[in-house]
Amino acid sequence: MQKISDIKQLGVLLHEVRKEQGLTQEQLAAVCGVGIRFLRELEHGKATCHIGKVLHVLRILGIEVFARKQGESGS
Repeated sequence: MQKISDIKQLGVLLHEVRKEQGLTQEQLAAVCGVGIRFLRELEHGKATCHIGKVLHVLRILGIEVFARKQGESGS
């Protein structure tokens, strides 16, 4: 599990997983139904990306997202 504390870290994770799966940005954008520009901006950590689209791209790559309040147990 990896702690993501900002959009840049999320973009790096997305980039790494996409590369591990052997996908180009164009291929992933097509599979997700999003524009290539959106995907590039997401991988570069642009803060204005729409959260719904972000979650959809992560789901397509098999990345699960968990949230917890600060101070709660991580287990």
